[in-house]
Amino acid sequence: MPVRYIRVDPTVNLFAPAVRAFGTIAIVGRVTTPAPAPPASASVSAKKSAAAEAAAAVPPTPVAFTSPDKAEETFPGELGEALTLVFKQSPGPTLVYGVPVDATAPDWKGALSAVAGLNVQLVVLANTPVDATSKTPDGPIGLLSAHVTSVSNTGADGMERMGIAMLPKGSTDPKVILPNERMVYIAHNSDEDAAVAVTGTIAGYEPFVSLLLKPVNIESPPFNPTDIDTLNGPPEVSGSGPTGAGVNWLTTPALIPGTGVYMGEGYTGNPGSPKKYIDVCRFVDHLSFLLKAQLIGSIGNVRISRSGLRALIAQMEAVLSPFVDAGVLNGFEVVVPVLVLLDKDPTTLTPDEANRIHTAEVQRLVQVLAAVEYAGAVHRISIDLKFD
Repeated sequence: MPVRYIRVDPTVNLFAPAVRAFGTIAIVGRVTTPAPAPPASASVSAKKSAAAEAAAAVPPTPVAFTSPDKAEETFPGELGEALTLVFKQSPGPTLVYGVPVDATAPDWKGALSAVAGLNVQLVVLANTPVDATSKTPDGPIGLLSAHVTSVSNTGADGMERMGIAMLPKGSTDPKVILPNERMVYIAHNSDEDAAVAVTGTIAGYEPFVSLLLKPVNIESPPFNPTDIDTLNGPPEVSGSGPTGAGVNWLTTPALIPGTGVYMGEGYTGNPGSPKKYIDVCRFVDHLSFLLKAQLIGSIGNVRISRSGLRALIAQMEAVLSPFVDAGVLNGFEVVVPVLVLLDKDPTTLTPDEANRIHTAEVQRLVQVLAAVEYAGAVHRISIDLKFD
């Protein structure tokens, strides 16, 4: 055997970060049941018993759909119609979970508990407008709002989500909503389920795409200018940006050829939130997931050393740089304070600085400061034309 002056033993240990869909939907909706309704002459207790039996006959078991072919056959009623409508959007979702509840005694809480375990980004209740009754803490919209907040903030990593609800047909009162930056509200003049249609539209676009003037495949006559002023809140002037009251509306702009229906704005349900727009909320969720998925391989492996922490920064840059190249981010900055201390001459460290390094090593905790500059889409253009 000849002498090998240079020996190389390759070891392959490739790491593939997890990926996350951005438009998977869960629709909770009523289905008709074969159980006969109790007679009108039955006692109140008998009616409650029958309703409870009907609810128990429709367990909130999620079923995944990638097309509307079997939707109405599987879930006859509002849920089947919603599943069909959501797939009519273009671009639309690729994966939708249907979660049934009984038509007469819907167990919204139980269904949302089932949805909590699904890897979805959008949740909607079929044919359930927000009003004074539905937005109470035990009402369906109140439960939906609490669901998206609690699962996003305290659920497992990657479970962040948003809820979508519609105002009653023709309603222009933005005060009817339940303010929540994780909710999207839509005003409409349609007999169809506008909330489901808008959910399908949102699902069709990547998280950083503004939903303003994106098409919604639904029949909905436009609001008049006075109604839109009411929905949008304080009047906008030449030098101001979008005002907004937390409610979007469907519109048919005369400047766009054809008679299509479009999103009139892309607000979240809380106009006072820093996440005022849907794309901001979705992109923050998306970027958080990507960073977590990239860095999970560092947990238990990267050491608190100069080389280890620089490798950590390089992994974060690998996630953030493509968004800069794509124009989604104007820039970013990643700072690891303990790395700054490690880069200093050890003899020049103050007692407090040396103790901070020691604390990080003992606690095995590294703090990272990451700042990103999001390049939001244009929502208003103000032009001053001067004729001489």
